[in-house]
Amino acid sequence: MANTRIFFGCLSMGAFHPSPITCFLETMWTEANSPWKLFAFSWHTKLKYPENFFLLRGNHECASINRIYGFFDECRRRYGTKLWKTFTDCFNCLPIAAIIDEKIFCCHGGLSPDLQSMEQIRRIMRPTDVPDTGLLCDLLWSDPDKDVSGWGENDRGVSFTFGADVVTKFLNRHDLDLICRAHQVVEDGYEFFAKRQLVTLFSAPNYCGEFDNAGGMMSVDETLLCSFQILKPSEKKAKYQYSGLNQSGSNPSSRQQRQQQQK
Repeated sequence: MANTRIFFGCLSMGAFHPSPITCFLETMWTEANSPWKLFAFSWHTKLKYPENFFLLRGNHECASINRIYGFFDECRRRYGTKLWKTFTDCFNCLPIAAIIDEKIFCCHGGLSPDLQSMEQIRRIMRPTDVPDTGLLCDLLWSDPDKDVSGWGENDRGVSFTFGADVVTKFLNRHDLDLICRAHQVVEDGYEFFAKRQLVTLFSAPNYCGEFDNAGGMMSVDETLLCSFQILKPSEKKAKYQYSGLNQSGSNPSSRQQRQQQQK
């Protein structure tokens, strides 16, 4: 999740230009300070760099959700409901997941008990709204839980939670090394789960002005070595002050490298 300031900060500190590939895990528009501007700019960037800039769908890229969090009101106040409907049509077409170099699985939420093959995701017909249950719902809404083995009930009232064993089985079945997802506030901007087999990224520091969390962005090099840039939380008195991104520790995505790191 991100607001307008953080979105531009991530692009600039990630040295975005036509060479690297940039992928956002979404749910940024509904909670931005100028959501329609942010969405318009992101689509402009996608049109300019179609093979290098990717936007995945989040749980808020849905009419029933973003209508609640201010995105609808912003569009209606400035340009009328027609603009909001146009944005909603775009949200309904966004891709659901991505795989980086056949080893890193990316989505906004998490895994699904219905997901047996990647072909199931490819077969999701778009445009589509987000259903209340099923594969698409889970990919946008589910959460990891260290206290759960297998699948559990989600406190959000939608989808499931899943344990470390589910992550391991998923990676083994699909010959993947890492799951990269968003969807939850984490204190340091990123947080590992299941012995570094899953990482949660959260790019908005001081989320909603109620948390003291940092924001994080992950970079992946040609060898699939993952490193993190951290956007430090601001002081409460300087809520909107940009404090810059700082390089953090690195994490190898391959299992062999992870095992060496854990020893």
